[in-house]
Amino acid sequence: MTAAFQLGNDLDVARLGFGAMRLPTGGWHGPARDPEVGRAVLRRAVELGVNHIDTAAFYHSGDRSVKANALIREALHPYPSDLVIATKVGPIFGPEGPRPAKPSQLRALVEENLETLGVDCLDLVYLRIGAMEVPSGESLGDRFRALAALRDEGLIRHLGLSNIDRAHLDEARDIAPVAAVQNNFHIARRHDMELLEACAAGAIAFVPFFPLGGGVSDIGDERLHAVAARHGATVPQIALAWLLALSPAALAIPGTGSLAHLEENIAAREITLEPHDLQALGAR
Repeated sequence: MTAAFQLGNDLDVARLGFGAMRLPTGGWHGPARDPEVGRAVLRRAVELGVNHIDTAAFYHSGDRSVKANALIREALHPYPSDLVIATKVGPIFGPEGPRPAKPSQLRALVEENLETLGVDCLDLVYLRIGAMEVPSGESLGDRFRALAALRDEGLIRHLGLSNIDRAHLDEARDIAPVAAVQNNFHIARRHDMELLEACAAGAIAFVPFFPLGGGVSDIGDERLHAVAARHGATVPQIALAWLLALSPAALAIPGTGSLAHLEENIAAREITLEPHDLQALGAR
C-alpha cells in the first residue's frame, strides 16, 4: 500500500488523514465538546504524521461556541509547511435548514474560511452540493465556475467536489481541474466504486467523508469481524485498511474528538490486508 498521494499533482498527503467535523461536537451541531481536548487531538494527529485535515466553517457546536476552524488555527497555527487543510463550501444554513449557495455567495463563504483558518490561500476547497443524497441531474456548472474564478484570483489552490455523481465530475472537469472528490462511501456502502475508479484514472483523490459509516453503530458483518480477529485489530481499523487497499487514489479522513480513538484510527495504516482478506471482504 502506498502511504502518500499527490493531491493536485503538487501536494503530497498521507493517505490516512483527519476529519474535523467531530471536534466541536459529538453529533451534527450537538452540545459543545471541551475545546482543549479538540486542540490536543489536532496536535497529536500532526505528531502521528497526519498532514491532511478536512474541515468546514459550518462545523461547529449547536451554540456556535466551539468551531472546527478556530480549533485548527489555535492548535496548529503557524501551520507546518507540509500540512494540507481542505475545506468545503456550498450550503448556507438558516432557520429552515441548509440551502444551496448561489454562485455570487460563494466568495463570502471562501473568505470566511480564509479568515477563520488564518491563511491567504486555501489548499483545497470542495464544492458541496445537495443534502445527504446525491442530486443527480442538477447542474453544478455556475457554482463551480465561481470557485474556479476564485482559484484564478489566488484564493484557492485546488478545487474539489462533494456529494456528486459521474456526470457532475465530467461537467466540472470541462470547467477546471478537479483535485479531489468527497462522497459518502465506506465498506458497508460501496455504490460509488465506478466513481472511485474514474477518479483514480484521472489522478483525482477519492476521499470518503464517512469512512467509518458516519455514526452507523456497526458497519461490519461477520466477515469484517473475522478479518479483524485474524489481525488482532478492531473493526474500524479493518474498515480503514480496506478503504486504503482499494486504490492508491483512496484517502481516508476518519474524525474523532477522542485521543484514544485517534490513536486507534492512525494505527490502521500499519495493517496490511492480504489477498485472502480482501477476497473475504469482497474488495470488488
